[in-house]
Amino acid sequence: MRYTAATCDPNDFFAENYTLRPLMLDDQPRETELFIVMTMYNEDEVLFTRTMHGVMKNIRHLTTRDRSRTWGPDAWKKVVVCIVSDGRTKINPKTLNVLAAMGVYQDGVAKNIVNDKPVTAHIYEYTTQITIDPEMGRSGHDKGYVPVQILFCLKEKNAKKLNSHRWFFNAFGQVLKPHVCVLLDVGTRPGSTSIYHLWKAFDLNSNVGGACGEICAMLGKGGSELLSPLVASQNFEYKMSNILDKPLESVFGYISVLPGAFSAYRYRALQNDPSGQGPLEKYFLGEKFHGSDANIFTANMYLAEDRILCFELVAKRNAAWVLQYVKSAYGETDVPGTVAEFISQRRRWLNGSFFASVYALVHQMDIWRSDHSTARKMFFHLEFFYSFVSLFFSWFALANFYLTFYILGSAMVYYPEGNAEGHAAQQSPFGANDAGFWIFTVSRYIYILLIIAQFIMSMGNRPQGSNWAYKSSMGFFAVLMGYMLFGAGYMTVRGIQEVQANKPDNGQSEASYLFQNDMFRNTVISLASTYGLYFFASFLFLEPWHMFHSFIQYLFMVPSYVNILNVYAFCNIHDISWGTKGDTSVATDLGVAKKTSEGGVEVNVPTDSHDINNAYDEAVSSLSIKTVEVKQGRDAKTKQEDYYREIRTRVLLSWIMSNAFLVALVTSSAFGSDFSKNSQLYLGIVLWSVAGLAFFRFVGSVAYMILRLFNGRVI
Repeated sequence: MRYTAATCDPNDFFAENYTLRPLMLDDQPRETELFIVMTMYNEDEVLFTRTMHGVMKNIRHLTTRDRSRTWGPDAWKKVVVCIVSDGRTKINPKTLNVLAAMGVYQDGVAKNIVNDKPVTAHIYEYTTQITIDPEMGRSGHDKGYVPVQILFCLKEKNAKKLNSHRWFFNAFGQVLKPHVCVLLDVGTRPGSTSIYHLWKAFDLNSNVGGACGEICAMLGKGGSELLSPLVASQNFEYKMSNILDKPLESVFGYISVLPGAFSAYRYRALQNDPSGQGPLEKYFLGEKFHGSDANIFTANMYLAEDRILCFELVAKRNAAWVLQYVKSAYGETDVPGTVAEFISQRRRWLNGSFFASVYALVHQMDIWRSDHSTARKMFFHLEFFYSFVSLFFSWFALANFYLTFYILGSAMVYYPEGNAEGHAAQQSPFGANDAGFWIFTVSRYIYILLIIAQFIMSMGNRPQGSNWAYKSSMGFFAVLMGYMLFGAGYMTVRGIQEVQANKPDNGQSEASYLFQNDMFRNTVISLASTYGLYFFASFLFLEPWHMFHSFIQYLFMVPSYVNILNVYAFCNIHDISWGTKGDTSVATDLGVAKKTSEGGVEVNVPTDSHDINNAYDEAVSSLSIKTVEVKQGRDAKTKQEDYYREIRTRVLLSWIMSNAFLVALVTSSAFGSDFSKNSQLYLGIVLWSVAGLAFFRFVGSVAYMILRLFNGRVI
């Protein structure tokens, strides 16, 4: 084992002539084709071995590809696995024991200070052939595992994930000069051949600057985790994103986010230009902004710094890098299993993605400084327009969902002769009585009260402290979704019945006459273009199973996504934390009380009468000294917090008022039109827009499959 005590900043590692073991072993320095980084904080041994064991399997697979020009029996010499742990005192002791059992770590070697310089990182290097699985079983050469070059960087201080990536790219990357870098979070298990498939995307297309595979939710043994609606809904979300969103973006060449949990980059593509500007420079700005006086827009934007990296890579000056989705590669990861953890995670995701999307839209003209073809640049602008429309609908999602509920609920109220608000006479599925009216009215008031409650809880409470309240809200919203689905079904059936009753005998087919009914047409086309295309695209990708075991759970969780997650995210845009642990150290400046063998407590207190009298005299004399009035002021931290909260208030008010105005515009007759006309116009616009967006995603998904088929590429 080789130990190095680094006493410099990661940016100065190469300049200060530090070297690494792969450059010292053979007569000639080993070429590093794949440089794999695993970042961790305080993850336990199960999460660590899940990822490490998966990486060892992938390297073993590379050595079996004896017909490859790059890989073969000695392929392991071209791969370096870098493990970066964020803070020496934060690492899990059992994880450290696993590393020691693999031969990578040795206790008692590290030092705090070298040549009067404080150590910033402890670097352990070793080539191991031992792998430990999540059940703590050890395997080695007897199971076909090959040697693996491991670089373990144990940072002295906890400095966040971006700093870990700076050690990887700017320190170790500068020394090894790898071709492809693979990013993994500890806890993500890569498929046994997934890293090869990611690498192959770069090998086949020299313009690929970044790639990602599918992120899958871990479903437990026999899919047991699917019994949780929360896990099942996230599983459906992940699957549809990998079937519709990622393939669409891959066709255009710009994927909005390559997940840091499992992605890869061409090292050369990430490098800054001679002036120091480029993708990595923008990426690592986020490290500077965390905890500094950055404006709230920038601070939130860098909660999704991987999105910034993707945009800057595609828009890199005088380059033509594209990003690609690799269907053959996948990584499995745990998803939040509790409501509190789920809400906290989505707060970071939603705020980060919202502000990063705004950044990309505002800076979209930067793509014209790149060397992409004019056609490619126009496709990028088309994708940016799609992103803008999606962002627009996400801004008004709160109002859109309430209005959909309002219109569907109103359609199930019995009106024998219309009413003063403009409702035409209509039947109710609950009979010719007031049952439909009271169900709708009570549901509407509970809905409004719950929305108000979400704002109150989000502004003052942590999700962990309001667990029961959030669970109750999710339960009501699930019931509400059932009510809305019943309403949509009822409206469809009622439309068919009206057509059958009123269809003129003019030879026109019943189907064509049916689609002349606005409400029926809008409802059916919207449902078919979303859920129908979900089914069709899933079967096209030969992955339909989530439609059977996760679709229903997702459907009933949709209201919670809109009404709980969005509200919590917007109410907490001032919170730019990642939820890492605070300082839990114990101060000792007041002294320590020690327990004695007799069962008492030994403390140091002043006993000399002279000392006690002097202390008393000093206290009395200080009373005669007039206190100088000091002008009260706010320190920098308080000013920053006040600024963040002020901007939070402005954004929140803008969001609430714009959504409230849309609701009033549709539901109120004060704007010069009756409710029936307003609702039909609104539903027509929204449902056809939803249909258009869904169809656009589907076309992109089909195009991806066609390109994948005819290019003959294993992607």
